[in-house]
Amino acid sequence: MLTRSFLAYDKVKFRKESSTFTERFCIRSHKGLRRSATIRGTWNGSRILGGMSRPASERPRPLRIVSHLGVMVAVAAVMGVIVAGLAIPFAGVLGIGARNVAQSMEDLPEELETEALPQRSKIVDGAGNVIANVFDQNRMSVKLTDVSPKMREAIVAIEDYRFYQHGALDLRGTLRALVTNQASDGVVQGGSSITQQMVKLTLQQQADTPEERQAATDDTYARKLRELRYAIAFEDNYSKDWILERYLNLAYFGDGAYGIQAAAETYFDKDAADLNVRESAMLAGLVQNPSNYDPTNSPDRALQRRNVVLQRMADLDVISQKQARKEKKRNLGLNVNKLQNGCVSSEAAFFCDYVLKYLADDEDLGKNPAERRRTILTGGLTIKTTIDTRMQAAADSAVAGTVFPTDQAIGGIAMIQPGTGAVRAISQSRPMGADQAAGETYLNYVVPQRYGDSNGFQPGSTFKLFVVAAALEQGMSPYESISSPETVSLDAGSFEVCDGEYYGSSEVWSPSNSTTSGTMNMYSGTQNSVNTYFAQLEQRTGICEPYTLAQEMGVELDNPETEMVPSFTLGVSDVSPLEMAEAYSTFAGRGVHCAARPIIDIADAAGNVLKTYDDQCEQVLSENTADRINDILRGVMEGGFGSGLQLTQPSAGKTGTTQDGKAVWFNGYTPNLATAAMIAGANEFGEPIPLAGVPVGGAYRPVSGSGFAGPMWADAMRQVDPILDDEDFVPPAS
Repeated sequence: MLTRSFLAYDKVKFRKESSTFTERFCIRSHKGLRRSATIRGTWNGSRILGGMSRPASERPRPLRIVSHLGVMVAVAAVMGVIVAGLAIPFAGVLGIGARNVAQSMEDLPEELETEALPQRSKIVDGAGNVIANVFDQNRMSVKLTDVSPKMREAIVAIEDYRFYQHGALDLRGTLRALVTNQASDGVVQGGSSITQQMVKLTLQQQADTPEERQAATDDTYARKLRELRYAIAFEDNYSKDWILERYLNLAYFGDGAYGIQAAAETYFDKDAADLNVRESAMLAGLVQNPSNYDPTNSPDRALQRRNVVLQRMADLDVISQKQARKEKKRNLGLNVNKLQNGCVSSEAAFFCDYVLKYLADDEDLGKNPAERRRTILTGGLTIKTTIDTRMQAAADSAVAGTVFPTDQAIGGIAMIQPGTGAVRAISQSRPMGADQAAGETYLNYVVPQRYGDSNGFQPGSTFKLFVVAAALEQGMSPYESISSPETVSLDAGSFEVCDGEYYGSSEVWSPSNSTTSGTMNMYSGTQNSVNTYFAQLEQRTGICEPYTLAQEMGVELDNPETEMVPSFTLGVSDVSPLEMAEAYSTFAGRGVHCAARPIIDIADAAGNVLKTYDDQCEQVLSENTADRINDILRGVMEGGFGSGLQLTQPSAGKTGTTQDGKAVWFNGYTPNLATAAMIAGANEFGEPIPLAGVPVGGAYRPVSGSGFAGPMWADAMRQVDPILDDEDFVPPAS
């Protein structure tokens, strides 16, 4: 039996027009023995049409079987598996005739279903400016017409120069590559046709299980024959241009670039349509061994390989010899622009992170989180968001100027548009990353826990407005006075909850003021943030309605046993700045609550809108109640603790400071923008600590909402003030 040996290609005769041909393979073993196999048929200039040196009666499907046998002979020969009598492994070993071999070929799967290629998704602002790219593979599929003609010519020249003349397998090209590579003592030319390479890449790309991945890469004859069978089917059912287009979009070009468009962007910072001859030659040379010829790591090897492609193009008269010599003298001309993946490198990192977490909750993108993640990372989506980059920049500037990344504190700002719920900006003082020593974190402290993994921080007196809203909804006069001494002792059992009497009815709650005392109404009590006034007001409204209103306005309360308590009005529940911005935007929206949303719509790679994220709005307060609260909080800005924070626009706001000084807040808004600003004491693990005695932003600051969080709020709002529409609050009815 013959062993793997040198293959002597004796003779192949083809004429330009349709004619008969003879292919004779002469095989010589290491012992000098010779065997031969001969195929005769008809050649139409592109593929075998028929003919074998067997009686017609033994050929029930002459055209396809002969074509299949012809390519199998060549494949077996190139693989070096030579068996006595016939260059087909299993036919020789098992004594199976040509007809049975052909039948075995016919029994292989006929077609390979091609799935859509994974493509990168991009997160953009309303104007289409990219905020971040997210992907499993950096690929952006393009039409063949959007690829430079020189790039198409270069890849065909070096990988399969007779691509447009042969079928699934190029007999001449395969054997020519074999002889050339042996003479060059290396791989200079590819032996597989572009169609075969495309099939192999498709199988590898679509392998989901370990078994499928193993089958797609096994060095076995079964795999090669299966790939060949698929290649024949592709040639029968698709155009050459379709095959070349898919190949260019499938191929890996190194440095994380999948497909020709990503490669052009990565190495030359341009579109595939704009590649010149020199750039095209370099990229065409990469597909053979992207790692070895990577120009960013091995420029010398990349240059040498590029010049091989240029010479090949000249030898085939794709370019002139003169142009080839000229281009060889030039450098690679790299303009590397490696695309960053994910939110870390984004200028709006935590807004980007919020968008991805928001989408991960959307069941329209998949039935489980894994499916949704796959859709996002491979779907080639354009995710249009609600971000306003001017507002994002203002928020970033204000936070960075107030709280440093390594401070034992966290600063955060969230901005929402009233009436739509569109989230305009999210910013925090600790940047995204894994370097804790530099203050980096992956926790998003500005959004609710389900989107950011942070437990949140107590909001202090900013919760008092839920009690005011409940009192107004119940018909209480905003001018009704309540004596509010420095300390009051109240029977906890007198606070009604949703299912009746407060469970801690035997307790006595004794809140104290930290500002001023006296007889107060809703205006004066709010302007001076008088704790004993609000404790008694809540005693009259009950806790249930303020608690329920807070939920309806966007605050995520889910534990009544610890949250529906007498101290609710002082803000003992943990919340995020985004929740508070959403709640206060309900006041600005005249009682209409709109759920916070960071996305406008999602489009596929072709630009077709797949889903629009509409406003989710509901009237939860009467317009007059909201108008009255706006009037009360406008007084805070004009004569209360926010008097030094006014804008050129009409504004309203409320301070908040926790009893233990662990967090300070300022929630303020204009008729068309609601912003919540928070500074909270937190150690390197994000655990709350008191702010007193902690340097923040290089200075020791007073632990108060108006003196600490308020200036940060004003800094951000004053930067966006000029771009806000001129609008005023509606005065409350008398």
